[in-house]
Amino acid sequence: MLLDPGVFFTVANAVTMAMDAAVIVLALLLTRPWGRRVPAPLLLVPAFTATGLLTPILAGFPAQLALRAVGLGADPAARAAGESFLDGWVYLVVYGGFTVQGLALTGLFVPYARRRWGSVWQGASGVRLPSPTGVAAGAAAALGTALGVLYAYWAFGGTAGLGAERAALHSAETGVVSAVHAVCALLAGWCAVLLARGGARRPVRPLVAGWTGSAATLCWGLYLLVAALAPQTGEGGSTPAVILLAYGGQVVTGCLAAAVLTAFATRRRIPA
Repeated sequence: MLLDPGVFFTVANAVTMAMDAAVIVLALLLTRPWGRRVPAPLLLVPAFTATGLLTPILAGFPAQLALRAVGLGADPAARAAGESFLDGWVYLVVYGGFTVQGLALTGLFVPYARRRWGSVWQGASGVRLPSPTGVAAGAAAALGTALGVLYAYWAFGGTAGLGAERAALHSAETGVVSAVHAVCALLAGWCAVLLARGGARRPVRPLVAGWTGSAATLCWGLYLLVAALAPQTGEGGSTPAVILLAYGGQVVTGCLAAAVLTAFATRRRIPA
């Protein structure tokens, strides 16, 4: 498929290169003095995207390697079928690089955010957010719970809704991916509820977990949905409707949770 790339893969590779270039700029923003003067949205949007795309890799890739090391990974035939798109060593190089990238960006972003926006999570959560935000949080929690149950079912060996091809390739390694999606969806929905409810507890934990969960749910849901529907991947017609609905549900859940996080942070007056 990749030996005869068309417009889709050309655009996809260009976007990937642009995102890697953005990581370099982001690293400079987080370490140079002038980075503190950059308007918040110009920094938070790429940081949110990086969190969303790298968190499932940080959580899932080492777990998959551990399963292989103890002999619980996919059988050789299933792994060979999964590597027909790219050779196995490419996954190790790319996902290993993403893992280092994610750890490095986390180590840079956390102290930067503490210095610049530490007031957002200091003190109590405060009063309940306005009703529309509460409705969005409730919807995110309901949809996130449904997604969590579905992905947990697939993580523990269920194959209903996967289709014959995906069911045949199901293994502990693919179960790890489903488990990560389940946890992220649950974090996105229920942390949004905690932030919308307010109260006397400090918001730092639900804010961090909600940021991570909503980013991962939104970004990976969107990525998987685009990949499944792209004309040149050959998956659009073969992807079961349940899986497409799950991807779409991830996008909606992530958007709702991100809206709640934005409302919470805006109320606490993030500086520009």
